[in-house]
Amino acid sequence: MTLLLDGQKVNGKSLKVTANLRIESGDMSGQTSNTDRSHQGFKPKALTVSLTIPYRDRVHLAEIMRLAETTAGGGQPRVYRLVNDTAEAFGVRQVQFSDTLSAKEDDNLSAWRVQFTLTEKLSNPERVETRRPGNKVHQQTGTGGRVTDPTATPVPDTETQSPELSGFESILKRVDDYLGPPQ
Repeated sequence: MTLLLDGQKVNGKSLKVTANLRIESGDMSGQTSNTDRSHQGFKPKALTVSLTIPYRDRVHLAEIMRLAETTAGGGQPRVYRLVNDTAEAFGVRQVQFSDTLSAKEDDNLSAWRVQFTLTEKLSNPERVETRRPGNKVHQQTGTGGRVTDPTATPVPDTETQSPELSGFESILKRVDDYLGPPQ
């Protein structure tokens, strides 16, 4: 099995690639024994890579570390074009390093057991989601009139309310209301 990241071969022995697709769902049963679930989408596919690197080939381990630590603009993890049979079967084309990269000394062999995770970038569901038009927002209206608190003081409608008056104009309005009722 071969694994290439941007055309660069990941060297090691006993290379194994495990592909995972997480399908999110939520429990809709509440307090009942109902088995209904809500589909919450497909999460990016993840590839778990494990291999063995002999101590004498430590440059291969250093090369994997360099690939994992490489960043793109803005400090984001670099996105790699991937070539691997398992990844191709899962439809994974672009990945980036995620979670952890570990190198553990083997008890029986003079080698490291290396394991790391590559997460899909720009997955098919993600592309479909960005192309899909957004849901239109509809204004909801209710039937019936406005509900008011009977103990509250009545607030005049803004349509019938006169514009705000200056201090002198409010004095004149009081005098006018005193002398004659409004018509």
